[in-house]
Amino acid sequence: MGNHRKPNPPSRARLAVVTTAMAGTAVLASATSSHAEPKPSVDAVKTQVEALNEQAEASIEKYNGFKEKQQKLQTEANQIQERVASGQEKINGLRTELGGVAAEQYRNGGIDPTVQLMLSSSPESYLTQASMQGQVASSQADLLKQLQSEQRGLDQDRAEATATLAELDRSNAALAAEKKGIQDKLSQAQALLNKLSAEERARVNAQDAAATRASRAGSRNEPAPTYQGPATGRAADAVKFAYAQLGKPYVWGATGPGSFDCSGLTGAAWKAAGVSLPRISQDQWNAGKRVSRADLQPGDLVFFYSDLHHVGLYIGDGKMIHAPRTGKNVEILPIDSMDGPFMGGVRP
Repeated sequence: MGNHRKPNPPSRARLAVVTTAMAGTAVLASATSSHAEPKPSVDAVKTQVEALNEQAEASIEKYNGFKEKQQKLQTEANQIQERVASGQEKINGLRTELGGVAAEQYRNGGIDPTVQLMLSSSPESYLTQASMQGQVASSQADLLKQLQSEQRGLDQDRAEATATLAELDRSNAALAAEKKGIQDKLSQAQALLNKLSAEERARVNAQDAAATRASRAGSRNEPAPTYQGPATGRAADAVKFAYAQLGKPYVWGATGPGSFDCSGLTGAAWKAAGVSLPRISQDQWNAGKRVSRADLQPGDLVFFYSDLHHVGLYIGDGKMIHAPRTGKNVEILPIDSMDGPFMGGVRP
């Protein structure tokens, strides 16, 4: 039969150690709980998200400018490289032709002209040959001049190509840096939103009541709004186009047809009216006649913030259609509802 001795009870010293450890764990848990980061309020998140999105939008217009410059530089580089290839091909042809002329001259001119005349059985034949030799020499000189001219042009094109490609590299680097900055700001905004519940996130991204109604374009319960105002001609065409985009999402860098950023929307609206506007809002500011707020008419461009990084399309009654920011849709909004100051209007 096995030996079934009862275990010895823990000593007082051991009990004291265990009790102290448990107490320390409880105090630590209590301290951790009391110092946990409090959940931010919806209003605080909304304020921070709006600020981050405003900073992102300013960077987006810079990005659009860099991208437009990049595309122009790439087109220029391609054209210059085509000229370089064509010039090199032409020079190769001239060199081949010049080599043939030189060979012909060598074959016909290897003996001193006086000796040739003395040895010739027919002076008339010799003089004819000498005349042809002179023509060959003249042709050779012309080819040399043409070759030199073509080479100078080719060297200039190559230098221009090198400079353009270097500028393109700088533009690509600036584009990538701006893109990263935008993505970082939008990621920060999303991280803040992720701390909220789905209902709270919806409250932060909620559009104004009027904007929400306008953004229901195409829903079964409410017909899509259309422009019924007094504008005529191209201005009316631009405004009607903008109305047709209500409810489409804001996507930075987008110019339609399924999504837009702010200057992408205004540019597309006036393009539909037959007017080409620059890509970015700051350049659109210089794309027409300046008008005061009191003189605004439907179709005018309206600008906000001191750096002009946001633009919308005025539709009358103190309202505009604009593409607001990431997370929102193209909407109708009173221009007084903008956080940034109204800077002025432009009539394309």
